[in-house]
Amino acid sequence: MNILCNPFFLLFVIVGLLFLLRVLLISTGLIYTTKKWWKSIEDRFHVYQLFKVPEFNESMQENQLYCKVSVYLNTLASMEDSDFTNLFTGKKSNEIILLLDSGQVIDDDFLGASVSWINEVKTDASRSRAFVLKIRKADKRRILRPYLQHIHTVFYEFEQKKQRELKLYMNTDRDQNQNPRWRFVPFNHPSTFETIAMQSDLKNKLKSDLESFLKAKQYYHRLGRVWKRSYLLYGSSGTGKSSFIAAMANFLGYDVYDIDLSRVLDDSDLKLLLLQTIRKSVIVVENLDRFLLDKSTAVSFSGVLNFMDGILNSCCADERIMVFTVNSKDHIDPAILRPGRIDVHIHFPLCDFSAFKTLSNSYLGVKDHKLFPQVEEIFQSGASLSPAEISELMIANRNSPSRALKSVITALQTEGERRGSVNVGRRLLDTGSRNSTDDSSEQLDIFSKEKFNAVKDITKLYKLLRVRSKGKAQSHD
Repeated sequence: MNILCNPFFLLFVIVGLLFLLRVLLISTGLIYTTKKWWKSIEDRFHVYQLFKVPEFNESMQENQLYCKVSVYLNTLASMEDSDFTNLFTGKKSNEIILLLDSGQVIDDDFLGASVSWINEVKTDASRSRAFVLKIRKADKRRILRPYLQHIHTVFYEFEQKKQRELKLYMNTDRDQNQNPRWRFVPFNHPSTFETIAMQSDLKNKLKSDLESFLKAKQYYHRLGRVWKRSYLLYGSSGTGKSSFIAAMANFLGYDVYDIDLSRVLDDSDLKLLLLQTIRKSVIVVENLDRFLLDKSTAVSFSGVLNFMDGILNSCCADERIMVFTVNSKDHIDPAILRPGRIDVHIHFPLCDFSAFKTLSNSYLGVKDHKLFPQVEEIFQSGASLSPAEISELMIANRNSPSRALKSVITALQTEGERRGSVNVGRRLLDTGSRNSTDDSSEQLDIFSKEKFNAVKDITKLYKLLRVRSKGKAQSHD
């Protein structure tokens, strides 16, 4: 009895029981259940206010705050401690990405106040997504604005540490579930301005033009113009138009939106796609001339014009580059080519000797070779191939630069002979047509002379007969 009444013994027993209770709660998971119960009881004594951050705004443009909140939540330790989280493989094989599930709640603390984020995904036809911020009304005035500013700061710090991963967006068919029209994949194209085959002067001018565009926001707005730049790339297939677009995107650090006009339902659908693009992006429409000639899609010519330079374009195309590619400008309506819709025209010709040296350095690692003078001489004679054709020959023979150059020489000579025979055939056809034209003209002239002489003889005969008949009439009288 004396031991039981000893306060030190009682304190020891109480501490021991508390320790055993804690071990029991942690080992069995009851501590998490207890925390949930305590939080639910605590919530009954507070009034909360909800703030919704939807994925898209009213004009169906991507809400940048939604993206920032998504990045911010992934940096929280409570993300890993939540009851349920989706795991995905990242860009790297050893990278794991945590993503919230529908209805999942993430808790956060800021300036001594507790807040919660709820991932809301609707299961109806809209399939809309949003983050809902749950904050106590007593703490709202004190922490709301600083908390949102904190999210912005964490997001920009995260972006600076991590190199921005470019994305390639592709438009999809509209379905009944109203799924997002843009699907994306990582944009990992290796093309740069150093690797593309283009004249050095033109390449430097284009780089300067793009750098000037990046710094011209205030200048464009002072003029009352939308801050965008439009390029028309024209030339035969395989001349490097697509590689140039990739080099442009890598140089600017912009995402790429590749619009397939055959998947666009009508003019309004094309406008909706433009609305859902984001800033710092390159919007690409390839083979525009084929679309204009084929006219197999539901998009009208006026719809294309408004897409390039309409009211909606002026409101939603800020800080964007628009690129259109065609094989030839011969059949393009002048209304499309006017300044404002197209600012810069870039011709992509067949490969010349300067472009050949760039390709040789990129594909073979050869800056000079004893066969270069022979290649230059063939180029000067008029023979040429597309950069894609020459690149393929170099790739096939990349283990032997000499064999690769010889294969290029053989292909250039074959192409030159083919073009020469075609030119000779054309000259023969032209000569034959001229000879046939000359013969027909001579025949026409001869026929005219003979006809003129025959008429002259008939006239003389008519006069002679008339004189004789007049003499007979006088003798009769």
